[in-house]
Amino acid sequence: MMLLTRFTRFTFALLAVTILVTACAARDPIAPPADAPEPDKYLFDQGKAQLERRRWLTAREYFRRLVDGYPQSPYRADAKLGIGDSYLGEDSPEAQVYALNEFREFLSFFPTHPRADYAQYRLALAYYQQMLAPQRDQTATKDTIREFELFLERYPNSSLKPEVEVQLREARDRLATADLEVGKHYFRQKWYPGAIERFAALLKRDPAFTHRDELYYYMGEALLEVDRPVEALPFYDRIVKEFEKSEYLERAQRRIAELKK
Repeated sequence: MMLLTRFTRFTFALLAVTILVTACAARDPIAPPADAPEPDKYLFDQGKAQLERRRWLTAREYFRRLVDGYPQSPYRADAKLGIGDSYLGEDSPEAQVYALNEFREFLSFFPTHPRADYAQYRLALAYYQQMLAPQRDQTATKDTIREFELFLERYPNSSLKPEVEVQLREARDRLATADLEVGKHYFRQKWYPGAIERFAALLKRDPAFTHRDELYYYMGEALLEVDRPVEALPFYDRIVKEFEKSEYLERAQRRIAELKK
Protein backbone atom coordinates (compact mmCIF):
# COMPACT_ATOMS: atom_id res chain seq x y z
CA MET A 1 0.00 0.00 0.00
CA MET A 2 2.87 2.31 0.94
CA LEU A 3 4.63 1.50 -2.37
CA LEU A 4 1.47 2.32 -4.34
CA THR A 5 1.09 5.61 -2.55
CA ARG A 6 4.65 6.66 -3.34
CA PHE A 7 4.23 5.63 -6.96
CA THR A 8 0.99 7.57 -7.20
CA ARG A 9 2.59 10.68 -5.76
CA PHE A 10 5.53 10.41 -8.15
CA THR A 11 3.16 9.98 -11.09
CA PHE A 12 1.13 13.06 -10.17
CA ALA A 13 4.31 15.10 -9.64
CA LEU A 14 5.66 14.05 -13.04
CA LEU A 15 2.33 14.87 -14.66
CA ALA A 16 2.28 18.30 -13.04
CA VAL A 17 5.79 19.09 -14.29
CA THR A 18 4.85 17.91 -17.80
CA ILE A 19 1.77 20.14 -17.83
CA LEU A 20 3.79 23.11 -16.59
CA VAL A 21 6.51 22.66 -19.22
CA THR A 22 3.90 22.24 -21.96
CA ALA A 23 2.05 25.36 -20.82
CA CYS A 24 5.27 27.40 -20.76
CA ALA A 25 6.18 26.21 -24.23
CA ALA A 26 2.73 27.11 -25.52
CA ARG A 27 2.99 30.51 -23.89
CA ASP A 28 6.37 31.48 -25.42
CA PRO A 29 6.94 34.98 -23.99
CA ILE A 30 9.12 36.01 -26.94
CA ALA A 31 6.62 35.09 -29.65
CA PRO A 32 4.37 37.91 -30.95
CA PRO A 33 0.67 37.65 -29.98
CA ALA A 34 -1.41 35.79 -32.55
CA ASP A 35 -3.46 38.93 -33.23
CA ALA A 36 -0.47 41.28 -33.62
CA PRO A 37 -0.95 43.19 -36.91
CA GLU A 38 2.81 43.61 -37.35
CA PRO A 39 4.60 40.82 -35.47
CA ASP A 40 8.04 42.01 -36.57
CA LYS A 41 7.34 45.50 -35.23
CA TYR A 42 6.09 43.96 -31.99
CA LEU A 43 9.38 42.08 -31.58
CA PHE A 44 11.40 45.17 -32.40
CA ASP A 45 9.50 47.39 -29.96
CA GLN A 46 9.80 44.81 -27.21
CA GLY A 47 13.53 44.46 -27.86
CA LYS A 48 14.02 48.23 -27.68
CA ALA A 49 12.06 48.43 -24.43
CA GLN A 50 14.15 45.69 -22.85
CA LEU A 51 17.34 47.33 -24.11
CA GLU A 52 16.38 50.60 -22.42
CA ARG A 53 15.82 48.67 -19.19
CA ARG A 54 19.30 47.15 -19.53
CA ARG A 55 17.85 43.65 -19.74
CA TRP A 56 20.45 42.61 -22.25
CA LEU A 57 19.64 38.93 -22.66
CA THR A 58 15.87 39.44 -22.99
CA ALA A 59 16.36 42.26 -25.48
CA ARG A 60 18.67 40.06 -27.51
CA GLU A 61 16.09 37.26 -27.62
CA TYR A 62 13.47 39.59 -29.12
CA PHE A 63 15.90 41.01 -31.67
CA ARG A 64 17.22 37.57 -32.57
CA ARG A 65 13.68 36.25 -33.13
CA LEU A 66 13.06 39.14 -35.53
CA VAL A 67 16.34 38.74 -37.43
CA ASP A 68 15.94 34.99 -37.82
CA GLY A 69 12.20 34.87 -38.43
CA TYR A 70 11.48 37.92 -40.60
CA PRO A 71 14.21 38.25 -43.25
CA GLN A 72 12.18 40.80 -45.25
CA SER A 73 11.27 43.01 -42.29
CA PRO A 74 12.17 46.71 -42.50
CA TYR A 75 13.18 46.44 -38.83
CA ARG A 76 15.70 43.66 -39.43
CA ALA A 77 18.76 45.91 -39.84
CA ASP A 78 17.98 47.88 -36.70
CA ALA A 79 17.35 44.63 -34.81
CA LYS A 80 20.81 43.48 -35.89
CA LEU A 81 22.25 46.62 -34.34
CA GLY A 82 20.14 45.95 -31.25
CA ILE A 83 21.79 42.55 -30.84
CA GLY A 84 25.20 44.20 -30.98
CA ASP A 85 24.12 46.85 -28.49
CA SER A 86 22.86 44.19 -26.09
CA TYR A 87 26.27 42.54 -26.11
CA LEU A 88 28.06 45.86 -25.74
CA GLY A 89 25.86 46.73 -22.78
CA GLU A 90 27.06 43.66 -20.89
CA ASP A 91 30.59 45.11 -20.93
CA SER A 92 32.47 41.84 -20.53
CA PRO A 93 35.38 40.52 -22.63
CA GLU A 94 33.27 37.68 -24.05
CA ALA A 95 30.31 39.94 -24.87
CA GLN A 96 32.59 42.50 -26.56
CA VAL A 97 33.82 39.81 -28.96
CA TYR A 98 30.22 38.97 -29.88
CA ALA A 99 29.43 42.66 -30.28
CA LEU A 100 32.33 43.07 -32.70
CA ASN A 101 31.01 40.19 -34.77
CA GLU A 102 27.48 41.64 -34.91
CA PHE A 103 28.61 45.10 -36.00
CA ARG A 104 31.02 43.69 -38.59
CA GLU A 105 28.23 41.54 -40.01
CA PHE A 106 25.96 44.57 -40.15
CA LEU A 107 28.54 46.57 -42.11
CA SER A 108 29.02 43.59 -44.43
CA PHE A 109 25.28 43.04 -45.04
CA PHE A 110 24.15 46.70 -44.96
CA PRO A 111 27.15 48.82 -46.07
CA THR A 112 24.96 51.67 -47.39
CA HIS A 113 22.40 51.64 -44.58
CA PRO A 114 21.67 55.07 -43.02
CA ARG A 115 22.93 53.74 -39.68
CA ALA A 116 26.19 52.29 -41.00
CA ASP A 117 28.03 55.12 -39.22
CA TYR A 118 26.46 53.99 -35.94
CA ALA A 119 27.59 50.42 -36.55
CA GLN A 120 31.16 51.58 -37.23
CA TYR A 121 31.09 53.74 -34.11
CA ARG A 122 29.86 50.90 -31.91
CA LEU A 123 32.40 48.53 -33.44
CA ALA A 124 35.17 50.94 -32.43
CA LEU A 125 33.56 51.31 -29.01
CA ALA A 126 33.77 47.55 -28.47
CA TYR A 127 37.54 47.85 -28.80
CA TYR A 128 37.55 51.04 -26.73
CA GLN A 129 35.98 49.15 -23.83
CA GLN A 130 38.86 46.67 -23.96
CA MET A 131 41.68 49.23 -23.68
CA LEU A 132 44.11 48.57 -20.85
CA ALA A 133 46.25 50.85 -18.69
CA PRO A 134 49.33 52.40 -20.37
CA GLN A 135 51.63 49.94 -18.58
CA ARG A 136 49.85 46.95 -20.12
CA ASP A 137 49.35 45.53 -23.64
CA GLN A 138 48.08 48.20 -26.06
CA THR A 139 46.68 45.98 -28.82
CA ALA A 140 43.07 46.98 -28.09
CA THR A 141 44.10 50.65 -28.03
CA LYS A 142 45.63 50.34 -31.49
CA ASP A 143 42.49 48.57 -32.75
CA THR A 144 40.37 51.37 -31.29
CA ILE A 145 42.42 54.03 -33.06
CA ARG A 146 42.23 52.15 -36.36
CA GLU A 147 38.44 51.81 -36.22
CA PHE A 148 37.81 55.41 -35.11
CA GLU A 149 40.08 56.69 -37.89
CA LEU A 150 38.16 54.53 -40.35
CA PHE A 151 34.94 56.09 -39.06
CA LEU A 152 36.23 59.63 -39.71
CA GLU A 153 37.38 58.60 -43.18
CA ARG A 154 34.07 57.00 -44.16
CA TYR A 155 31.56 59.21 -42.33
CA PRO A 156 33.01 62.74 -42.09
CA ASN A 157 29.53 64.31 -41.85
CA SER A 158 28.11 61.96 -39.23
CA SER A 159 26.36 63.43 -36.19
CA LEU A 160 28.49 61.04 -34.12
CA LYS A 161 31.71 62.74 -35.21
CA PRO A 162 32.16 64.89 -32.05
CA GLU A 163 31.94 61.81 -29.80
CA VAL A 164 34.33 59.91 -32.03
CA GLU A 165 36.89 62.71 -31.97
CA VAL A 166 36.83 62.86 -28.16
CA GLN A 167 37.23 59.10 -27.75
CA LEU A 168 39.85 58.89 -30.48
CA ARG A 169 41.89 61.52 -28.62
CA GLU A 170 41.56 59.44 -25.44
CA ALA A 171 42.78 56.34 -27.27
CA ARG A 172 45.71 58.18 -28.85
CA ASP A 173 46.64 59.62 -25.46
CA ARG A 174 46.56 56.14 -23.96
CA LEU A 175 48.96 54.84 -26.59
CA ALA A 176 51.17 57.92 -26.37
CA THR A 177 51.34 57.63 -22.58
CA ALA A 178 52.47 54.02 -22.96
CA ASP A 179 55.32 55.14 -25.23
CA LEU A 180 56.16 58.04 -22.91
CA GLU A 181 56.47 55.65 -19.97
CA VAL A 182 58.89 53.50 -21.97
CA GLY A 183 60.99 56.57 -22.78
CA LYS A 184 60.98 57.64 -19.12
CA HIS A 185 62.10 54.15 -18.14
CA TYR A 186 65.06 54.45 -20.52
CA PHE A 187 65.79 57.89 -19.03
CA ARG A 188 65.80 56.55 -15.46
CA GLN A 189 68.11 53.75 -16.59
CA LYS A 190 70.41 56.45 -18.03
CA TRP A 191 70.05 55.09 -21.56
CA TYR A 192 69.57 58.57 -22.94
CA PRO A 193 69.92 57.82 -26.68
CA GLY A 194 67.13 55.25 -26.38
CA ALA A 195 64.94 57.73 -24.51
CA ILE A 196 65.56 60.46 -27.11
CA GLU A 197 64.72 58.09 -29.94
CA ARG A 198 61.47 57.02 -28.23
CA PHE A 199 60.45 60.62 -27.44
CA ALA A 200 61.21 61.81 -30.99
CA ALA A 201 59.14 59.00 -32.53
CA LEU A 202 56.23 59.86 -30.26
CA LEU A 203 56.38 63.57 -31.14
CA LYS A 204 56.37 62.72 -34.83
CA ARG A 205 53.48 60.27 -34.56
CA ASP A 206 51.26 62.31 -32.24
CA PRO A 207 52.17 66.02 -32.11
CA ALA A 208 48.80 66.78 -30.44
CA PHE A 209 49.44 64.47 -27.46
CA THR A 210 47.56 65.99 -24.53
CA HIS A 211 50.45 65.52 -22.07
CA ARG A 212 53.17 66.69 -24.39
CA ASP A 213 54.43 69.16 -21.72
CA GLU A 214 55.82 66.15 -19.86
CA LEU A 215 57.19 64.78 -23.11
CA TYR A 216 58.91 68.12 -23.92
CA TYR A 217 60.45 68.26 -20.47
CA TYR A 218 61.96 64.79 -20.54
CA MET A 219 63.13 65.27 -24.11
CA GLY A 220 64.97 68.42 -23.01
CA GLU A 221 66.45 66.67 -19.99
CA ALA A 222 67.64 63.72 -22.06
CA LEU A 223 69.29 66.04 -24.59
CA LEU A 224 71.08 67.88 -21.80
CA GLU A 225 72.41 64.59 -20.48
CA VAL A 226 74.12 63.90 -23.82
CA ASP A 227 75.47 67.46 -24.00
CA ARG A 228 73.12 68.83 -26.66
CA PRO A 229 71.83 72.01 -24.96
CA VAL A 230 71.11 73.90 -28.19
CA GLU A 231 68.63 71.17 -29.17
CA ALA A 232 67.19 70.98 -25.66
CA LEU A 233 66.29 74.67 -25.32
CA PRO A 234 63.36 74.69 -27.83
CA PHE A 235 61.58 71.94 -25.90
CA TYR A 236 61.59 74.00 -22.71
CA ASP A 237 60.38 76.98 -24.76
CA ARG A 238 57.46 74.93 -26.04
CA ILE A 239 56.28 74.22 -22.51
CA VAL A 240 56.19 77.95 -21.73
CA LYS A 241 54.49 78.88 -25.01
CA GLU A 242 51.92 76.08 -25.20
CA PHE A 243 50.93 75.59 -21.55
CA GLU A 244 49.61 78.22 -19.20
CA LYS A 245 49.42 75.59 -16.45
CA SER A 246 51.79 72.66 -16.14
CA GLU A 247 53.68 70.98 -13.35
CA TYR A 248 56.74 71.33 -15.60
CA LEU A 249 56.33 75.07 -16.24
CA GLU A 250 58.57 76.41 -13.45
CA ARG A 251 61.22 73.78 -14.10
CA ALA A 252 61.19 74.68 -17.80
CA GLN A 253 61.57 78.39 -16.99
CA ARG A 254 64.55 77.66 -14.76
CA ARG A 255 66.18 75.57 -17.50
CA ILE A 256 65.65 78.36 -20.04
CA ALA A 257 67.30 80.88 -17.71
CA GLU A 258 70.24 78.54 -17.10
CA LEU A 259 70.76 77.79 -20.78
CA LYS A 260 70.58 81.45 -21.87
CA LYS A 261 73.29 82.59 -19.47
